[in-house]
Amino acid sequence: MKFGLAYEMQRPELDDHAVIEETIEQVCLADEMGFDYVWFVEHHFLTTFSMSPCPEVIFGALSRLTKRIRLGFGVVILPYHHPVRVAERVAMVDHLTNGRVDMGTGRSAAYEQTGMGIDPRDTREMWEESLKMIPQIWNSDYFEWEGKYWNVPPRQVLPKPYQQPHPPIWVAALQPTTYELAAQRGIGVMALGVSAPSVLEPHIAAYRENIKNAQPVGQFVNDQWLSSVFGLCGPDNGATRRLCADSLKTFFGPGRPYVQDQKDVYARLLDQWGGIPEHLEQNFSRYVDTSAEGDSADSGVDLSGGTALAQKIWEEFDADTLAERGVIVAGDPDSCIQAAKLHEATGVDQLQFLMATETVAHDKVMESIEMFGKHVFPAFK
Repeated sequence: MKFGLAYEMQRPELDDHAVIEETIEQVCLADEMGFDYVWFVEHHFLTTFSMSPCPEVIFGALSRLTKRIRLGFGVVILPYHHPVRVAERVAMVDHLTNGRVDMGTGRSAAYEQTGMGIDPRDTREMWEESLKMIPQIWNSDYFEWEGKYWNVPPRQVLPKPYQQPHPPIWVAALQPTTYELAAQRGIGVMALGVSAPSVLEPHIAAYRENIKNAQPVGQFVNDQWLSSVFGLCGPDNGATRRLCADSLKTFFGPGRPYVQDQKDVYARLLDQWGGIPEHLEQNFSRYVDTSAEGDSADSGVDLSGGTALAQKIWEEFDADTLAERGVIVAGDPDSCIQAAKLHEATGVDQLQFLMATETVAHDKVMESIEMFGKHVFPAFK
């Protein structure tokens, strides 16, 4: 199993320059400590939350400062960009890194889409069309295209990628329908929903089976599965777990971009985290539904009364249970090894850590990166 870092480039005290400098320092250390991948999101308009609108720019710097770590677009929002420009930019970074680039793809969310003048109803078709075009651009001497959203007369598009036939292609996925689509298209899954490995295990098995019949959009099938978690390693097991759990809950807190305008989001997060723990069922026993077998989280707590109860239970979800279930890979090295092995057992190819968030200081991230490299990774060699 391989290990990666994910970056939203969140902004402590809104200091843009500090975030950029700290991020570069962290990635350079990750390269030295044996991390296999680093992935950068593409976000727009998310003031105070994310400052990563153009991964290819920071990749220009990192291509010269790192030696072995792979640089992943995590992801390119295809509806925002002309496919020719995407093909050119990814290929250029691939040359700068001597072939260390992966290209994740996605569609983003309505708030950002409308800000870019994109109708959210069009984004699925736009993603599909662009996804078909880009591998053809990379592998054609002269490329031409007549489609619904883009038209290109016969043109040569340079550079071609350094990797042959082209960099691996992925898709950001939050639900089973996207896992199935990835298998059909022969591209890797980036499961970004932050789920317990026990929840994802049957979906990983289905993906493995379905991708055997893929009709790949590219020149080869990328049959890799990536699972995203919050990760943090430190000398104090309890304190590090609590810090990581707080980072996770802040990230998905009320009004934050990944939960905004979503219905029943906290009930669904409880499902993704493996259901309501037994001790929280007991704490909320006054809400037990005696007329039914259970609720969507397979517990005796009735969440049908609205989102407030689900949110309250979610807020009280303790760090130890999150770590023991593998929702976070956090604590001292032994704890991190145990949690990572839960993911490894499900057949995950890459475990991606979101480590540098607005609630985790730069020095804690640097300490964590070093401890993963020195004490956790050797258990997976």
